Amino acid sequence: MGTQTVRLADPPSVTGSANVVGKREGEGPLRANFDRIEQDSTFGEASWEKAESLMQKQALALALDKAKLPASALHYIFAGDLLNQCIGTSFALRELGVAFFGLYGACSTMAESLSLAAMSIDGGFADAAAALTSSHFCTAERQYRTPLEYGGQRTPTAQWTATAAGACILTAAGPGPYVTHVTTGKIVDKGIKDANNMGAAMAPAAYDTLCAHFADTGFRPDDYDLIVTGDLGVLGKSIVLDFFHQDGKDLTGNYDDCGVLLYDAKKQDVHCGGSGCGCSAAVLTGYILDGMCAGRWKRVLFAATGALLSPTSTQQGESIPGICHAVALDVAK
Repeated sequence: MGTQTVRLADPPSVTGSANVVGKREGEGPLRANFDRIEQDSTFGEASWEKAESLMQKQALALALDKAKLPASALHYIFAGDLLNQCIGTSFALRELGVAFFGLYGACSTMAESLSLAAMSIDGGFADAAAALTSSHFCTAERQYRTPLEYGGQRTPTAQWTATAAGACILTAAGPGPYVTHVTTGKIVDKGIKDANNMGAAMAPAAYDTLCAHFADTGFRPDDYDLIVTGDLGVLGKSIVLDFFHQDGKDLTGNYDDCGVLLYDAKKQDVHCGGSGCGCSAAVLTGYILDGMCAGRWKRVLFAATGALLSPTSTQQGESIPGICHAVALDVAK
């Protein structure tokens, strides 16, 4: 449909989903929507990187259990994380023995993996596939900014990288919700160079993909009960709302952002909100899908965003390219 969107002929079902989060996430407003809340940031492991791998293992195992499927039933796993060479994912899955596609879409990885898993099933190449991702505050800080013991101050526009992992099991047949449309994003770079201002860097990509989705499908924003981006935070969300306001469209009634939803900004010092692959993954696999199954929303547009930078590119003065992939979910097939 159009230039960037596909409508799935036989929409796959999200048959099982689960998440695992850290202490701070468990203290937020979505605590009831998490499957496992760990109080220890190391998850009992020797390093934070190993803890992130364990989160992915646990989230996938819980999602498979909910789907009543063994890992051997999966034809593919589509997964990634924020770490160099995606070691959080590859080390988590190295003993599983399932065909694996490693992905890097930065914080858009949940929507990217969900898109590819859904299209592989709808195309007849798989009966069951998993979409999986994670992030960890401590591993991300060490890689992208400074080690925690440095004690550097965070700028007002900074966001808090979520310690969380989320997994979805998609099957050709199931009770839903169903993935009905996929809009693949294009790289959008507006010249933002501040690595502590992810919301401003990614917001133009979110706007670009949402506009492409509406143009390709003919849908209007109010055709969805909920449109949720992730993870732009408070600043990025306000920029997206402003972009649409300039187009004469008011999204305030049904638009939100995973980086805003995950934490309580008044009680938790997260500055502009949440970020990281695990932010949108945990919100999707908990709050959003739980709400759909409970009848709160029938149609949801999930548009995860990512900043395609690296510590090297930042040090070289490069700008920050953004990406956003959108997935439409519906309780009816």
